[in-house]
Amino acid sequence: MKNRLRNVVYNILSKDWATLYKIDYDFLFKDGTWKSLSRESYDRGNGTCVLLYNKEKETVILTKQLRMPLYDEKNLSESMSLEVCAGSIENNEKPENCILREVKEETGYQIKKVKKVFESYMSPGAVTEKLFMFIAEYSEDMKIHSGGGVEEEGEEIEVIEMPFLKTLQMIDSQEIKDAKTIMLLQYAQINKLLEV
Repeated sequence: MKNRLRNVVYNILSKDWATLYKIDYDFLFKDGTWKSLSRESYDRGNGTCVLLYNKEKETVILTKQLRMPLYDEKNLSESMSLEVCAGSIENNEKPENCILREVKEETGYQIKKVKKVFESYMSPGAVTEKLFMFIAEYSEDMKIHSGGGVEEEGEEIEVIEMPFLKTLQMIDSQEIKDAKTIMLLQYAQINKLLEV
C-alpha cells in the first residue's frame, strides 16, 4: 500500500476535545493513474466497551445518556442513546484496565475480569478510533454504588438492567441504534451467552 500513496500531508482543522485533520495525498489507482485526494480524519483515541450479562437472571446492564452529536430538536428521543458501558482509553492504559474503570464509574459494578471478544473500527472512513469489545458476567454482590458516571466529566448516566430478549426486540424496533451495542448483543445471541 505504501507504494500507492505519496505526498501525504496532515493539516489540523481543530484540536479541542480531539483532533480533526484534513489529509491531502496522492493515490495510485489500479489503472496506473495518480489522483490527488483530500479526506478529513477525526482522531479521538481508542476506546473500550463491554456487555455486562447475568446468566441466571437472563439480563444485561445498559446505560442511557445524552449524545450531543445525535441531538435533533424534532426527535429528542434520538439524543438519549441506550448503550453498553464504554469509555475512552486514557494515558496508554491497557484496554482491560480502562473498561474495568469505566464499569465501576458508569454502572457502579466492580467486576473482576472481562473477556475480549473482538476489536472494531466503527467508522473507518472518518474516525480513527478502534474499539476493544468485551463481555463480562455480573452479579448483585458486585454492586458497590449506584453508578451514573463521573460528575467532573459532565456525565449523567442512567443505569438500566433489562431482560436480554427485550434488548433483541429493541434492536428490531430501532430503540437501540448504537452499533457497538448491537454488535455485542448479537454476539451474545450467536454464542448463546445467556442460555442456562
